[in-house]
Amino acid sequence: MSVRRVMGTEVEYGISVQGMPTANPMVASSQVVNAYASATVRARRARWDFEEESPLRDARGFDMSRQVADPTQLTDEDLGLANVILTNGARLYVDHAHPEYSTPEVVTPLDIVRWDKAGELVMLDAARLAQQLPGNPSIVLYKNNTDNKGASYGAHENYLMRRSTPFADIVRHLTPFFVSRQVICGAGRVGKGQDGREDGYQISQRADFFEVEVGLETTLKRPIINTRDEPHADPEKYRRLHVIIGDANLSEIATYLKVGTTALVLSMIEERFIGNDLTVDTPVASLRAVSHDPTLRQTITLSDGRRLTGIQLQLEYLDLAKKYVEDRLGADADEQTLDVLARWEDVLDRLERDPMSLADQLDWVAKLKLLEQYRSRDGLEWDDAKLQLIDYQYSDVRPEKGLYHRLVKAGRIQRLLGDDEVERAMTEPPEQTRAYFRGRCLEKYAAHVAAASWDSVIFDLPGRESLQRVPTMDPMRGSKAHVGGLIDACDTAEALVAALSR
Repeated sequence: MSVRRVMGTEVEYGISVQGMPTANPMVASSQVVNAYASATVRARRARWDFEEESPLRDARGFDMSRQVADPTQLTDEDLGLANVILTNGARLYVDHAHPEYSTPEVVTPLDIVRWDKAGELVMLDAARLAQQLPGNPSIVLYKNNTDNKGASYGAHENYLMRRSTPFADIVRHLTPFFVSRQVICGAGRVGKGQDGREDGYQISQRADFFEVEVGLETTLKRPIINTRDEPHADPEKYRRLHVIIGDANLSEIATYLKVGTTALVLSMIEERFIGNDLTVDTPVASLRAVSHDPTLRQTITLSDGRRLTGIQLQLEYLDLAKKYVEDRLGADADEQTLDVLARWEDVLDRLERDPMSLADQLDWVAKLKLLEQYRSRDGLEWDDAKLQLIDYQYSDVRPEKGLYHRLVKAGRIQRLLGDDEVERAMTEPPEQTRAYFRGRCLEKYAAHVAAASWDSVIFDLPGRESLQRVPTMDPMRGSKAHVGGLIDACDTAEALVAALSR
């Protein structure tokens, strides 16, 4: 009934080997991940446990055949690519042609921001470490979503939901929200179309790459609503909503609102609070149309005949959310829920009045303001290649090069967290979920952790013929309150497993 729920993000980073345009991105990505692992992982390096993964299970009630699945969907196969589990409970690995960072499980939007931003620092360190290897050229990472040559890579979100919620309700009520959400959390992009050939600027980096309304795929025929049914929790109780439609945000406020507003909408769907029919007539075409109009005047036709802008459609959800929180929580509403509602309302109000007033809060507006300054100063048209270079430079993770980081340093971007909070999150796990158990085990018993995943930690103990699996199917067990004292008291992995077995 609030913004609190188990959730996380997964971000694939763009990668470039300077001076080597034909360099193999899989090799470069592996160098990045392996360099970080070699420098930070003590003793044994735990492998990722693929046993419980089921990427071809569809929420609509069937399993896709492995014979017809695209190879990119077979994420349960160990391809031998670089893969490391961090002491903060996160996963750093190579997802085909990109280094990817998956946050540990958290329960608040602010914690999503904290561990997502920690991922940026992890990637920065990893790229720098890779460059120190003999003979290695400079590898640059970008927190973006497209190379503007036809390729797109993801920034996914994951939300734990009640299994009892009909999937049809999720599709019906979430699709219009996702079509319009980009006006808040778009990352901005120079160029239109999958290859960016059409001149201009648009709100979202990902909008042009979505082709269907509902589906299982994530790299081909991308759907607005992804049906992958892999809960990483008790499947009788939960489903994990795998959201693939978001952009990779650098702005802390954009990330905070992206997950905070979505969490609220999911709560309303679970509680069957949304009675309004906000169904969009042509969601895929509407998604692109909204993205292609940074003036925010583009309207969307609803099934009931109404025509609303993206802002107006978001206002419909905001009004419902305000009523929902008042009705279900009243004076007991928690601080972050109230803050998300207040920020959501303020941002939509300012987008209606003057979008450029949000250049210190939203990525797509901050980037557009920069681009317009260059266009005005140098007389550039939208087809000028310099503008695409500025687009890339905005997302460069290097603080001395990235334009986002320069804006932060100049005090032109608002933040929610301090540097010290983010730096701690690089090594420390969140305390309220099973990520705490996973991270602490990797920190304290590294020599005896053979493997781990979201729902297990596997120990290799002296004198034991078989590996010892500790299941972590409940995301809310394994928290600091639950096991912190036990881990502190157990000096060895043998002692910990023995205690857990009693």
